[in-house]
Amino acid sequence: MFETDLETKDKLKKKNKKEKKQKPVRLFPANKKGYHIMHTLNFFRFLLYPWNSIFYPCKMFGHKKVGQGAYIYVGNHYSMWDIFYPARTTKEGVHYVAKESITSAPVLRRWALKIGAITAMRDGSDIRALTDAMKCLKNGEKVVLFPEGTRNKVSEDEFLPFHGGSALMSIKTKTPIIPFVICNRPKVFKKVHVVFGEPFELSEYYDRKLSREDYEEAEQVIVNKMYEIREAHRAYLRERKAGKKKKCKS
Repeated sequence: MFETDLETKDKLKKKNKKEKKQKPVRLFPANKKGYHIMHTLNFFRFLLYPWNSIFYPCKMFGHKKVGQGAYIYVGNHYSMWDIFYPARTTKEGVHYVAKESITSAPVLRRWALKIGAITAMRDGSDIRALTDAMKCLKNGEKVVLFPEGTRNKVSEDEFLPFHGGSALMSIKTKTPIIPFVICNRPKVFKKVHVVFGEPFELSEYYDRKLSREDYEEAEQVIVNKMYEIREAHRAYLRERKAGKKKKCKS
């Protein structure tokens, strides 16, 4: 028991040291037109979009719905290329909530901080990350979350269990959520379909004293929306395929 207590204290000390090393999230002020521009992110857009389009082509649906101002993007996660999809929907900057291990790589850490990345513990227990994300949203900026917490290498039919956070952020800041679904695993030269759903709010939970169960229920609303988006897209593809077969027969 004594050894277990020491191990727990040691883990807490290491966690506190990591949190102290974390720099406050970088906020980007709006320009005269009200847009929050990240010049470093624009540089990466210019540099990497063509390369990404050639080797990992994608077809996006619904992405023109994204407007100016604060939104929370919530999507599933297959590969490192997933970060490109939300960034393609807007000329504004987007803050990515990323696992804290990126801070252990000096070069990656430097660029991540330049684009306002928000580092979080993989298990979703990082209060600092939630606070930083909400600061960005209150500043009128966009935040991207992959709540699965890691790349889904298991299935294209089921999402991994979601770590909490997206519903809490949305409710506390009264920010609309944009659910998006990467419908198939990215592979070289294989087109990926990415579907962005209609922005929606969890307004039924606003201005209420909520329990843990309430937040879990709100999180499930987001998960259900994502499953609905994916099923609707699959139905659309089936109908289109059936239509092509009819034309061929005629």
